[in-house]
Amino acid sequence: MEVNEELQTLRHSTSHIMAQAVQNLFPKAKLAIGPAIENGFYYDFDIEGTTLNEENLKDIEKEMRRLVEQNLTFEKYVIPDVQKQIDEFKAQGEIYKAELLEEHKDDNPTLYLTKDKDGNVLFNDLCAGPHLENTKPIRAFKLLSVAGAYWRGSEKNKMLQRIYATAFFTREELNAYLTMLEEAKKRDHRKLSAALDLFSVRDEIGGGLVLWHPNLAMVREEIENYWREEHRKRGYVIVNTPQIAKSKLWELSGHIDHYRENMFFIQKENEEDDQYIVKPMNCPFHILIYQANRHSYRSLPLRMAELGTVYRKEKSGALAGLTRVQGFTQDDAHIFCTPEQLVDEINAIIDFVADTMDIFNMKFEVELSTRPESYVGDLKNWELAEAGLKEAMDKRGMQYEINEGDGAFYGPKIDFKVKDAIGRTWQCATIQLDFNLPERFDIKYQDKDGLLKTPVMLHRVIFGSMERFHGILIEHYAGAFPTWLAPHQVAIVPIADRHADAAAQIADNLKKQGIRALLDDRSESMNYKIRENLQHKKIPYVLVVGDKEIEEKTVAIRARGRGQIGTKPMDEFASKLLEEIKTKGKTIVE
Repeated sequence: MEVNEELQTLRHSTSHIMAQAVQNLFPKAKLAIGPAIENGFYYDFDIEGTTLNEENLKDIEKEMRRLVEQNLTFEKYVIPDVQKQIDEFKAQGEIYKAELLEEHKDDNPTLYLTKDKDGNVLFNDLCAGPHLENTKPIRAFKLLSVAGAYWRGSEKNKMLQRIYATAFFTREELNAYLTMLEEAKKRDHRKLSAALDLFSVRDEIGGGLVLWHPNLAMVREEIENYWREEHRKRGYVIVNTPQIAKSKLWELSGHIDHYRENMFFIQKENEEDDQYIVKPMNCPFHILIYQANRHSYRSLPLRMAELGTVYRKEKSGALAGLTRVQGFTQDDAHIFCTPEQLVDEINAIIDFVADTMDIFNMKFEVELSTRPESYVGDLKNWELAEAGLKEAMDKRGMQYEINEGDGAFYGPKIDFKVKDAIGRTWQCATIQLDFNLPERFDIKYQDKDGLLKTPVMLHRVIFGSMERFHGILIEHYAGAFPTWLAPHQVAIVPIADRHADAAAQIADNLKKQGIRALLDDRSESMNYKIRENLQHKKIPYVLVVGDKEIEEKTVAIRARGRGQIGTKPMDEFASKLLEEIKTKGKTIVE
């Protein structure tokens, strides 16, 4: 969700103090841009001959504290002579400011001046504001990291140095945020993947193309099983579509015009050959399946779902583990319905999202993203689409924020941002309403009045992409998946070598019941194996087998995070474990 306006203003003002501090310490530093962002702010600098490091950040923080203690004021200044100001920036070497001002010279541009108590201007920056009146509220801030960033985001431009930072009104808020960041580092799915053998990305294949190792593939299998079962329960049909298609399909859909830079084109052997493109979306294929049959109002809604793998070009610097990739599988669905069915279908999807996220103990926030600057279709249809989404949410009393201009090029959307175990939000589920593609493909249904009409089309995902969602899950659970998802649900540890055969028999019996059991008969101490399986491999249960257990046909049970939970007959433990798996953790072995 968007940060409140007051906090944005604080952070924006703090970014100016940071830029001033940088120029005080590095007089040759040239300023680029320094906006407030969701969790803080950043500023880009061109500092010839200096590579900023952690020590530099400490020095900058110290200088910032010195500045704020002077109770400096911020003052808005309307530029009277824009060309003169551009020339001044150029004379000062502020080439990036000059470029920005040139672009906005007809927009009544303003500077924000930072003044001391005597009214002397100590710093200025090209900025629309708003800002604080003075530096008095700037008390709780932290410079977090430094990274490279191309000017204007283009690899053709110079690489600048970006300082990431954050600020809050109180020290308590700042400390809570920093604690969350430390916890996030521990939960980083890339680090946990190495420890738990979950996935890898190899240079030999390419960035953002994921190899799913057996452990994470097992997690995915369980989630996909849930996905298929729930979709069939909720009236969806499941389809499969090709990975490539001729360019004329993407011309018809509008993707060539609006999404070209993100698409992979397959090289042609001969000029006269058809151009094929690797699919970035599943939706045109589902429309073609709809077209294959005649439809009446009685056959609608038609709910069509696919675990469809798509490929989209991303800049190498934007790729990150599972959460930002180039090849991913969408849990995609498209619903074709009449206008009268629209609100009910949207509400059914919202119920689906809520039920699914409840399984993972995740709450969510909601945004309505409206028409972007670059869009296709009739303005009237856009207005109808946005109104339809609002009506559905208003009828159920949902709270939501408006995200102006962030809709897809073909329609507005509802975005669900799930909240993980440490309070971070992630974009996952989406509902997009589309009047455009049905018209472009000229799909119809026969209404009760006998007339052919164009159906409304809903694009929908629950998880978003399987890659991203699994990255979120790894961090949400800190690698300790609940029993129903765990790659290994139980480890069996014999106390001594003479107990190995009995332990192996227990493991085999559990496997026959569909339980993912791991026999740990290594020549290590019992305590070492218990600790490694529970703490390092994060297996939910460890069963210890010794003389007493063999004689009494029992197992000594240790549970991850709970310690010893006693000794039970083997059949009783298996029954309780199966119930825990079936209920997805609503009951547990005790």
